Amino acid sequence: MSAQRVFFFLVGLLVLIGLATAAWRHIDTGVPILPGAQKPVWLVEARIDFVADGDSVLASFNVPDNPPGYEVSLEHTASPGYGFATVREGGVLRGEWTIQEAEGDQTLYYKVHVTPDGTDHRDAPVEQPPDPPSAPTWSGAEETAAEQILERARQASSTQQSLTRQLIEAFRGDRDDNADLLLDSYNRAEAIERLLHDAGVPARTSLGLELEDGRRNQTPVQLVEIFIDDHWLPYNPETGHQGLEDNMLLWYRGGASLIDLFGGYNARVAFSMNQQNVPAEQLAQMEESAGLLSVLSVHQLPIEQQTAFKLLLLLPLGALVTVFLRILVGIRTSGTFMPVLIALAFLQTELASGLVSFVSIVALGLLLRSYLSRLNLLLVARIATVIVIVVFMIGLLSLVGYQLGFATGMTLAFFPIIIIAWTIERMSILWEEEGPREVLVQGGGSLIVALAAYLVMSRPLAEHLTFNFPELNLVVVALIMLMGQYTGYRLTELRRFSAFQEASR
Repeated sequence: MSAQRVFFFLVGLLVLIGLATAAWRHIDTGVPILPGAQKPVWLVEARIDFVADGDSVLASFNVPDNPPGYEVSLEHTASPGYGFATVREGGVLRGEWTIQEAEGDQTLYYKVHVTPDGTDHRDAPVEQPPDPPSAPTWSGAEETAAEQILERARQASSTQQSLTRQLIEAFRGDRDDNADLLLDSYNRAEAIERLLHDAGVPARTSLGLELEDGRRNQTPVQLVEIFIDDHWLPYNPETGHQGLEDNMLLWYRGGASLIDLFGGYNARVAFSMNQQNVPAEQLAQMEESAGLLSVLSVHQLPIEQQTAFKLLLLLPLGALVTVFLRILVGIRTSGTFMPVLIALAFLQTELASGLVSFVSIVALGLLLRSYLSRLNLLLVARIATVIVIVVFMIGLLSLVGYQLGFATGMTLAFFPIIIIAWTIERMSILWEEEGPREVLVQGGGSLIVALAAYLVMSRPLAEHLTFNFPELNLVVVALIMLMGQYTGYRLTELRRFSAFQEASR
């Protein structure tokens, strides 16, 4: 068999395997081919890290219990060697991990699927109202400060809701000495809760999660809840917002603590979340399946790793666009696949701010690099100097953007610093050897390819297919290999050789 036939056989085999596996996954698990307008399903995962001291371990963790606005289902845990059970203590639902003996660093995972229930996030009525709160104990100076804060709040309020809002305002913005004194001993939510108890208002602290797709290592938001008209009404002590925001999931509500650990120390809890476009019942079928595709599914990974894979699985599409524009169209770029990395950074940022940031950094870097060329530094030292300068420029632009009201800090942090440094070095050498025109051609080409890759990678359909059907990347590989065999004229070369065509007529 000739090499050409082997090549086309391999390409066809890749396409066949990719499409057949995707079809098998669709039939076996029910994952839809098209994302469509479906009810969102949030995968929320809590990661618990602690150090076991070599004896038996009991980790008790507060888990969500009928949070307003959401339905919780499909509870999963990943804790090798540990036993797990959910128990209700004092009306609070908790998950308990137990093991006879453990030592050293330990990691436990707790994952639930959360779906909006279509309500207005109003809490359900409470059958048994809470007992009247007992007055808290203050120190001498704290008691005086609490009395003065409460007195001013009472004078400016007429209901328990308005009293709560006034107390929140007392700890926001320009605080007085009384508020600062209480904040020395308590955090904001605890101080407001104690003041409400002092005023005879039933209150408790809670923890909420802001649901945002792709968030990792998120810290919960502390809330204060007061009991009004047979239900609990939450407030955000940071913003003063009354009620729950649409994207807020109440995870921890009252009780002893978020986590109690016996037999270990240094417990830490971090939350990660991911949004899927798969209907809840189909996702349940997929994850409960014991077949081969369930084992090979990306959904089985921890959510923080799923978020990383969401981006990684989009890279082949960016590579496909780059190959098409470079081989078939003939666009010249600075670096082979640097545009893909730029497009990946744009996915994490807003496109406009990302473009401005990238162009600004490269332009400033070229100016500074032109000065470094006069110092006759060796290549390694010159590149290292450019890297440090790029870091400083990113920090400077972040500060300037913050002062102007733009959230550019995280935007700039996503750009590949090393790649930018090499780009500046490459363009600087190109400027010296070929002139500024060639720099503009390759720099502009890089941005054109990056924008094209971004437009393809940012499509909801692309994200849905690459994440839920990763085997389709085999088809992408086959297309790249086919384009790699092309040796004809590029589209940009047709104009250059058009004179020969006219002469031959």
